[in-house]
Amino acid sequence: MARRSPLINVMVSALMKASRGLRRDFGEVEHLQVSMKGPADFVSLADQRAEKTIYEELSNARPDFGFLMEEGGEIKGKREDIRFIVDPLDGTTNFLHGVPHFAMTIAVEERGEITAGVIYAPLTDELFWAEKGQGAYVNDSRLRVSGRKKMESALLATGIPFLGREGHDTFIAEMQEFMPKVAGIRRFGAATLDLAYVAAGRFDGFWEAGLSPWDMAAGILIVREAGGYVSDMAGGSNMLKTGGIIAANDQLHAPLERAIKRVHRGLKA
Repeated sequence: MARRSPLINVMVSALMKASRGLRRDFGEVEHLQVSMKGPADFVSLADQRAEKTIYEELSNARPDFGFLMEEGGEIKGKREDIRFIVDPLDGTTNFLHGVPHFAMTIAVEERGEITAGVIYAPLTDELFWAEKGQGAYVNDSRLRVSGRKKMESALLATGIPFLGREGHDTFIAEMQEFMPKVAGIRRFGAATLDLAYVAAGRFDGFWEAGLSPWDMAAGILIVREAGGYVSDMAGGSNMLKTGGIIAANDQLHAPLERAIKRVHRGLKA
């Protein structure tokens, strides 16, 4: 049985406490679909309530840590070298529409490096977690990326730029590159779970641009600890700064990265 460190236990405890409210609120959203006003304002409040719970729990347990949160922004801690990165609800649009695919996530960034990460899907009760050098797990089972070696057998995941986002032409070009060459492409609307699924071998690779640090932080570590490779779109390690990410198993990361670079060069030509 996997042993969780005190830090992981603190993070898991915070997510579990906040998840009770999110599960309840998700049930209410399903009823609000028929209202004229719609559930958007309600979901925003649900997001804020979950983040408040997580912040309070983590602050009590680790009062010296700083925070970077989707709703609350950056909060400096007494220690400048370590902080929590928090997203209380990834997959907000799914949640808003009553689609049961969303997650909560916390990562620890220490001296610029992600050293612990947790992703929790409340409706399926799947807890993905990892610490640097200790492997990755879903609940108590060890995670390992898939062993597929060829693009034609690969199932990939991505995100689609929507209203108000840039990159529509780039995304179309990427799809034209990959669609004839892979077994399938999925867009489920929660990057945290896309990364967790790469770590679990459910997806063979994932790429997306325009993400925020809280969308990626925990997943970066979990994929790496499951034996996968993660880079930014240029092949570097600046995912949290650039917002672009490529994650895949150890066999398919290089061809996935080369294909994306090829597309981007073509658009610049």
